[in-house]
Amino acid sequence: MKPLRSLLALAATCLALAAPAFAQEWPTRPVTLVVPFPPGGGTDIVARLVANRLSPRLGQPVVIDNRPGAATAIGAAAVARAAPDGHTLLLSGSSTYSILPALKPGLPYDPIDSFSHVAVVARAPLVLVTGPSTQITSVADLLQRARADANGLMYATFGSGSGPHLAGAMLAETAQARMTAVPYKGSAPALTALISGEVPIGFDTVAAAAPQIRAGKLRALAVTGEQRAALLPDVPTYVEAKIPKASLVSWYALAAPARTPEPVLARLNRELSAVMAEPEVRKTLEGAGLEPVLLGPQAFRRLIRDEVDAFKAIARRAQISIE
Repeated sequence: MKPLRSLLALAATCLALAAPAFAQEWPTRPVTLVVPFPPGGGTDIVARLVANRLSPRLGQPVVIDNRPGAATAIGAAAVARAAPDGHTLLLSGSSTYSILPALKPGLPYDPIDSFSHVAVVARAPLVLVTGPSTQITSVADLLQRARADANGLMYATFGSGSGPHLAGAMLAETAQARMTAVPYKGSAPALTALISGEVPIGFDTVAAAAPQIRAGKLRALAVTGEQRAALLPDVPTYVEAKIPKASLVSWYALAAPARTPEPVLARLNRELSAVMAEPEVRKTLEGAGLEPVLLGPQAFRRLIRDEVDAFKAIARRAQISIE
């Protein structure tokens, strides 16, 4: 038995020594950061900022790979299938990690089991807006009109199952009013419809809507989070409007394929924490309408589980699904 104990002790020692060495050696080549959206959106902004700051800290290029399609499922599935060696990562938002898994069965990835979760790095509330031709000047006005509209007050979304779609369903449920989602093919056509008066209200990201709000082409009623947005400091929150249960905040997070070695994840988390502590990074995110945060792996997983459960319940009651 003594030789066996000696061999086991030697093996344990080798593993203990190998783990830090593995972390020091990684990465041995460029790191691919998959973004399951086209270039230019909020997720892409966060990804490029993180990639540019991580590259010098890791000693290797961090290359953005935009893989849009299937409501982000194509890019997410590609990372889930990648070798778990730390050289392929995913930066995406709550649409990938919680909204899509809650609304669409049979996805080619699981938001918990398919990934090693690193950190949530930013949050982004939506802003509830109306066109200048409407007589809606506050959330109270909107709710009064919605309750009086037997056909359901129309609101602009980015499509079935999108964040704005869920935000409208949550607002309708909270207000006990009927509201009808009108799908558009993205932020730009939805904002155009709001400005022209084609649809009375809608939800969009703070970054996308702020220029139109400042130009007087849209009127902001409230932001959907718990604190005011840096780009729209005069716009009240849902909490101030006394509808906190309707709050919906998007978020952005970094993950790796499941079974990525712990030493790699530890170093990645350490370097990412240092990046997120840089004042310039925080300033850049706030300038893009985002709130810098840093939630570690456990909080990240807990957020996914909580939101998937909540969104499934909302979708069931509002009869929302993604085919």
